[in-house]
Amino acid sequence: MSENELPQSRYTKRNLIGLILGPSLFLLAYFLIPESELSHEPRVVLATTMLVATFWVTEAIPLAAASLVPLVLIPAFRGAEIETIAPAYSDPTIFMYGGGFVIALAIEKWNLHRRIALSVIQMIGSQSHRITLGIIISTAMISMFVSNAATALMMLPVAIALITEVKEKEIFTGKNLDNFSKGILLSVAYAATIGGLATLVAAVPNAVLAGIVNNQLDRTITFLDWLIFAGPVALVMLIVLYFYLTRLQFKVNVSPDEQPSLDFIQEDKKALGPFNRNEGMVTIAFCITVFFWVFKGAIDWLFASFMGIQLGLEENLHDGTIAVFGALLLFFLPSTEKGERILEWEDMKRLPWGVLILFGGGLALAEGFSSSGLNDWIGETLQLLEQFSFIIIILLLVTIVLGITEILSNTAVANLVIPLTVGMGIAIGIDPLPLMAAAALSAGSCYMLPVATPPNAAVFSAGVLHIGDMARAGVWLNLFSIIVITLAVYFWMPIAFNL
Repeated sequence: MSENELPQSRYTKRNLIGLILGPSLFLLAYFLIPESELSHEPRVVLATTMLVATFWVTEAIPLAAASLVPLVLIPAFRGAEIETIAPAYSDPTIFMYGGGFVIALAIEKWNLHRRIALSVIQMIGSQSHRITLGIIISTAMISMFVSNAATALMMLPVAIALITEVKEKEIFTGKNLDNFSKGILLSVAYAATIGGLATLVAAVPNAVLAGIVNNQLDRTITFLDWLIFAGPVALVMLIVLYFYLTRLQFKVNVSPDEQPSLDFIQEDKKALGPFNRNEGMVTIAFCITVFFWVFKGAIDWLFASFMGIQLGLEENLHDGTIAVFGALLLFFLPSTEKGERILEWEDMKRLPWGVLILFGGGLALAEGFSSSGLNDWIGETLQLLEQFSFIIIILLLVTIVLGITEILSNTAVANLVIPLTVGMGIAIGIDPLPLMAAAALSAGSCYMLPVATPPNAAVFSAGVLHIGDMARAGVWLNLFSIIVITLAVYFWMPIAFNL
C-alpha cells in the first residue's frame, strides 16, 4: 500500500448511520423522558432497546454482537441485575433451537434432505402443477424441522435443475416457460417460509414466543401445542399457495403431452446411491426426537412413575432436553466412514451460533422489559386500544408486524414486538398469548421483497425473478396471511390452547 492510499472502510453508509444513530437514540430515550413519567430502570432498558434495534436494523456491527449489548448496558447502568439478564442467553428454548440445528446439520451432511425432496417430487408426477405441488410439499416438510434459509438453499438446486431441463428440451417456451420458472422458484421460497410456521424449532419468531411465554407468563408452550395450533395455519397457507401459483399468478397452459420429463431426478437419485446406513442413523435419531416431542407428556409421566416421583405431565421433560438428547445421539452413532461418527465436533463449525446469541439477546431485552416495569408503562400507553374489539386489535397487530417484517429481519421484529404484546395484553385486560402468537406468525410471514427473508433472497439470486414478480405475487400472499392468521388466532387458538 502506498503512502497516499487509505485502507477502505469495512463500514457501509448504512452501517455508519447505525453507529451514530444508535447511541444518539440511547441518549435521547434516556434523557428526554422525564423521571416523573418513567423511572431510571425502565428508561435504561428502553434506551438499550433503541440502541440494539438500530444496530440490528442497520447491521452497524454483526447481529450476534449487537445482541450481546443488553448484557453490558442494562446491568452497567443499573437497569437490571446481571443475574436477571444473563440467564436469558441460556434459556431452555435456546437449547431446543440449538438441538434442532444440530439434527439439521446431520440431515444436510448425509444428503437425507435431497433424497426426501427428489422422492416426493418423483412420486407426485410430471405435470407442471404436480411438479410445483411436489416442490411445495417437500420444501414445507423439510422446513418444519430445518431453518427456512437452509431449506431454500437445499431445494434451490432441484428447482434450477427442473427449469434447466424444461428450457433445454424446449418443453415449455415463451410465456409458459416464464411462468413455470417463476412459479417453481417462488414455490421454494414461499413453502420454506410457510413450513417454518408450523413448529417451534424451525422459525426464530416461534422460538422467541415460546421463551418469552415461559419466562414472563410462567406458562409452557410445547412442540405439540404449537403444532396443533400452527400446523393447520401452515396447511391452509400451503393450499392457498399451490392454487394461487398454479391457477392464478403463474398458470402454465399446456396439454398433458407437453409436460416436462423428470428423468434427471432418477439420475440424481442414482448419483446419491442406495439408502445407506448413515442416512438410516440420522432418520432414527430424527424420528426418536420427534416422537419424544409429540408424546412428551406421557413419556415424562412414565419416567416419573418409574422413579417413584409425583410430577405433572409437563413439569420436567422440556423440549430443549429432548432436542439436545436427539443431537447427542448423533455423536454416539458410528458412520460408515472409518473412525468417524454421524456427527463430529468439527461439524459444529457450521452451526449458526450467531442465531442462538441473537435469540438470547431478544430474550434478554424481554427480561429487562419485565423486571424493570417497562412492560407496565407500555401497557398503560396502549390502553387506548380498549375501544377496539379483540379481533380488530389482532387484525391491526398482524398488519403492522407483517408490514414491518418485509423490511426488517423477522428475528429482530420478533425480539422487539413480542415483548411489547405482553404489556399490551395486560393493559387491555386480555390474555397476552393470542397477541404474542399473532406477532410471531406475522413476523415469520413475508413474501414481497428479496430482502424480507433468506428464502426470498436465495431464489432471487437465480437471476430468473424480477423484484416486480416477487412483489406482485407476495402482496396477495401477504393479504391472505393477514386474513388466515387473524382468523386462526381469534377462532382456532382458544380451542387449540384451551384459553
